[in-house]
Amino acid sequence: MNIFHRIRAYCWGIRPRRLPEQSTRAQRGTFGEDLAADHCRRVLGYREIVRNWRYKRDEIDLICQDGEVLVFVEVRARSETALVSGFYSVDRHKKEVLRRGCGNYLKQLKNPPKHFRFDIIDVSISKGGCGELRCYPNVPLFHKHFSVQRQ
Repeated sequence: MNIFHRIRAYCWGIRPRRLPEQSTRAQRGTFGEDLAADHCRRVLGYREIVRNWRYKRDEIDLICQDGEVLVFVEVRARSETALVSGFYSVDRHKKEVLRRGCGNYLKQLKNPPKHFRFDIIDVSISKGGCGELRCYPNVPLFHKHFSVQRQ
């Protein structure tokens, strides 16, 4: 954390969030999702629509609105010592599952948006329990002719 962030945090009374050392996998995931949601709202200016949306076996971590664009966000919280970063942990199978979940969410809407995209937020958790975020916007998930088909 640079000096600017420390001064801002001191002036505004913001305490950095920390994760306990003996945390479970679920706690790390929730910690990462909380940091990502806060980052989307404060830094990126997104409006959060829903968190942890579920339909049958599908789950989408965050669904947000960025102006006229609907944004599906996958949050990957990993230890800073992990061999594979969160971005690269989203493999072909996970993308198929996410594509199906996004399609199911869009089918539920009465008026689906014209534009939507998929982002990945990688949360790297240090030994001290602090999280560092990296945002990857507009990750290719949908083919260019993807459309919402109602049944």
